[in-house]
Amino acid sequence: MGINKCKLYDRAFQKVMYVGLALMHWREPKLITGAGCLKDVAAKLNELGLKHPLIVTDGFLHSIRIYAPLTDEMDKLGIPYSIYGEVVPNPTVHNVAAAYKMFVDDGCDCLIAVGGGSSMDCAKGCGAQAANPKRTLADMKGLLRVRKNIPTLFAVPTTAGTGSEVTVTAVISNPEARDKYTMNDLHLIPHYAVLDPTLTYNLPQGVTSTTGLDTLTHAIEAYIGSANTKRTKENALAAVKLVFENLYTAYAEPHNEKARLNMQNASYRAGLAFTRAYVGTVHSLAHAIGGFYGVPHGLANSVLLPVVLRAYGKSAHKKLAELADLVGIKGETREEKANRFIDAIVELSKKMAIPEKIEGKWEIKEEDLPALAKHAFNETNPLYPVPKIFSEKELIDILNLVR
Repeated sequence: MGINKCKLYDRAFQKVMYVGLALMHWREPKLITGAGCLKDVAAKLNELGLKHPLIVTDGFLHSIRIYAPLTDEMDKLGIPYSIYGEVVPNPTVHNVAAAYKMFVDDGCDCLIAVGGGSSMDCAKGCGAQAANPKRTLADMKGLLRVRKNIPTLFAVPTTAGTGSEVTVTAVISNPEARDKYTMNDLHLIPHYAVLDPTLTYNLPQGVTSTTGLDTLTHAIEAYIGSANTKRTKENALAAVKLVFENLYTAYAEPHNEKARLNMQNASYRAGLAFTRAYVGTVHSLAHAIGGFYGVPHGLANSVLLPVVLRAYGKSAHKKLAELADLVGIKGETREEKANRFIDAIVELSKKMAIPEKIEGKWEIKEEDLPALAKHAFNETNPLYPVPKIFSEKELIDILNLVR
């Protein structure tokens, strides 16, 4: 299919999806929020009649027992629990299989994901497997293929960036196949989101910065796309403003409770926006290089965001100019405002020591460029309602700017 026919098909598909999704029931997670609120999950389990949660987290968070306020409270209340603490960045099919085995073997009836997007994606994958024990994860990748209710899922973010605590999406990697794919289904939306800013106090600065820019990417891509509702616009705008006002403070003052909670709220609001209005080319390229090289998702988005926004050109100027107005960036024309808004993102990244390119151990190899572009093109189209549909050649040009 030629690129022009592809564009016509994609835009038609997106219009049909917009109408179809408006008819579906979109659950928003119930919020448990505030400093120290993690321990309150134990009482909520009792209230809901849940008997044995599986806590899903990564190796580092497991080693420091970041979940201790909750497990201590469950011990007091006599609630048994199991812990799967081996999730890796860019969680794999093997992580999900191991978590699911523990879920079944230990007789668990609900899930508590504690960590960043990786822990939540693994828990969502585990939930999807529990709902569909006779199907593989690969059977459920893509759009609306989980189709059954997953066990009650509490999402406890320890970063402020992924938005996974509110989204329909799980991203799973298959290292052997050098593949990274998404599962998108309304049944994957967590039932509860637990926003406890104290859990983010001790994040490395590099994680605070890149996950914060991941939040910004979610909000911007949702806003500049063509699948917005009144509600997604409100959430995207709120998230952009919160990031511009709070990210650097959270980076420079790690124990600033207000800035940390505001960034968690930004992540939540951006998640509400993009899970309905979708993301765009920044994410499809980030998923491609993440699947190939294991580049952390937040870092990939941080580097790609200003480059892709500039590549969109005039197709995104109007909405980027609106975002510039939102955060007080001046300019005489839409184009000038849009470019100054992108410049402000670049400047924020520099202040937080985020690199301009993907280099070092994650070097993007020239021979991989066609495969990376194809992967990103296929993820973007026809699903993501981006301002401009790039050809595979144009995607290679973008990748060359960050390598």
